[in-house]
Amino acid sequence: MNRNVLFSLVLTALLGAGCMAAADPARSSATSQPEGGTSPVTSPADTNPNPTPGCPPALDFTMKSIDGKDINLCAYKGNVLLIVNVASRCGYTPQYKGLEALNQKYRARGLRVLGFPANDFGAQEPGTDAEIKEFCTSNYGVQFDMFSKITVKGPNKHPLYQYLTSGGGNEKLAGEVRWNFQKYLIGRDGKLRAVFPSSVDPMSDELTKAIEAALAEPAA
Repeated sequence: MNRNVLFSLVLTALLGAGCMAAADPARSSATSQPEGGTSPVTSPADTNPNPTPGCPPALDFTMKSIDGKDINLCAYKGNVLLIVNVASRCGYTPQYKGLEALNQKYRARGLRVLGFPANDFGAQEPGTDAEIKEFCTSNYGVQFDMFSKITVKGPNKHPLYQYLTSGGGNEKLAGEVRWNFQKYLIGRDGKLRAVFPSSVDPMSDELTKAIEAALAEPAA
């Protein structure tokens, strides 16, 4: 076989496997620390120096929507939130379909799926906000709330993810984001309830049972 052709085939195979290879190799418990993660140095108190009265710390952030509008997450108070770092070129990208299925199934009962594009893992979300919106809408019919691209790890980690990766005050839930499509479940009381790794499918029994349990609880 021609050397250039062989090199191209090998490179393509490596790129295609890039998403799965660095992701968590086995599913971790929703109530345990994500695999390989250590508790970050940032504490919940550090991320909200000027807390908004009546707003749970997990929601006390103003984010940009994918259309560039300021969204105060306190507006979601009383709902159950599923926060997910998404990407368009990942092996887990088809989970967009499952996330939208969750949105369709549970939105009327108070679930809000929030997608936060991030380019932190394998550079698998290189597009602009407009390109991301077009991609997830045209390919997966996404109607759940999407936000502007942010950073979810490293020195430029967004304060929202500083809070989430700290465990929201629960050390058992603390740990860095491992890969695209890691899922954070926040209850009606505004507290972080569980963390699900990328390998947990949105419509799996594991996740839907946790969502239904959270929906069944009254708001604080």
